[in-house]
Amino acid sequence: MNDHSEKLGRRGFLTAVGLVGATSALSLGFAPAATASPRAAAGATGGHWSGGRSANGWAVKDGAGGSDGIGVHRVEGSNASVALLAGDVATVLLHVTRRFHYEIRTLKAGDVHGHTTDRSVRADQESNYLSGTAVALCPDLYPAGARGGLFPHEIAVVRDILAECEAVVRWGGDDPDVPKEGHFQIDVRPGDAALRKLADTIEKWNRTPGKGAGATNAFTPQRLRAAKAMRTRQRGA
Repeated sequence: MNDHSEKLGRRGFLTAVGLVGATSALSLGFAPAATASPRAAAGATGGHWSGGRSANGWAVKDGAGGSDGIGVHRVEGSNASVALLAGDVATVLLHVTRRFHYEIRTLKAGDVHGHTTDRSVRADQESNYLSGTAVALCPDLYPAGARGGLFPHEIAVVRDILAECEAVVRWGGDDPDVPKEGHFQIDVRPGDAALRKLADTIEKWNRTPGKGAGATNAFTPQRLRAAKAMRTRQRGA
């Protein structure tokens, strides 16, 4: 995603512009929302992930129904739930999901997808669902390969979440080949101390009124600076 695409806004806006005619849209200087064609994942054969670890280095969990370390977690403040690897991974991804729910789009039952045993993938990042270390929020609204699904102020919130997570979490919208704007994944290896530290911080916020998800202003100058710095860091990685 380039700087221009982050300013384009939600596809719905561009669609509305399109209703007055392609010629009029072009006269306003807008280009269509950029899309990327999903390609076969680098770690997959024919779109099938066969490895014992997902792309982010975590063990694939073939168990279902709460076995193999996978648990079903309710997204607090909503009626949504999601299957994730229990422990620090779930603590962090649930925090990300709650912030998305409070600050970007209300999430309902069925809107949050997590662990799966389906090894079909359209990009390497989708293999991380197999280890229970990634979530896809509203995947029908933010499909793989499409950009421009979020308004600029919503992207600012995403950038603030990433900065708050101190590079432990990566956003699918930053994938240069197959962006997926509802995708968030753990971006450190198993045992990384940064994950434990972040989960501990989030757990403290969850016990403290006025802290954590639902109590954050992403638009203070200090937070905007931190978000910009993290954006540069992660997109340069």
